[in-house]
Amino acid sequence: MPTVAVTAENLETLIEANDLVLLDFWAEWCGPCRSFGPVFETISEEFPNAVFGKIDTEDQQALAASFAIQSIPTLMVIREQVVIFSQAGALPEGALRDLVTQAVNLDMTPIHEEIAQVAGNEE
Repeated sequence: MPTVAVTAENLETLIEANDLVLLDFWAEWCGPCRSFGPVFETISEEFPNAVFGKIDTEDQQALAASFAIQSIPTLMVIREQVVIFSQAGALPEGALRDLVTQAVNLDMTPIHEEIAQVAGNEE
């Protein structure tokens, strides 16, 4: 699946409607972002069941701020509506492929149980 432009208007729908969403926070003026973009696009073609979204931090400043993005590029992986990975810096193609494979294969049951337990303790 090719990458999609993510905005404040479509982010929630993308996360709710898809089990795996990868977000690339970037800006046109950012050299590392420009070099990471084609890698992100290439890997997106290999994982058609995942959504690879790009958030232009210049255009979507409030959205970037809501995720506390401090440097770009920043890659965030959301699985079943849970952020399971967030890291600043461009990844090489092999590392990104490995990360997506790990995210696909991750057993989310214990993670959801822990979230439910924490939520229960806060009540």
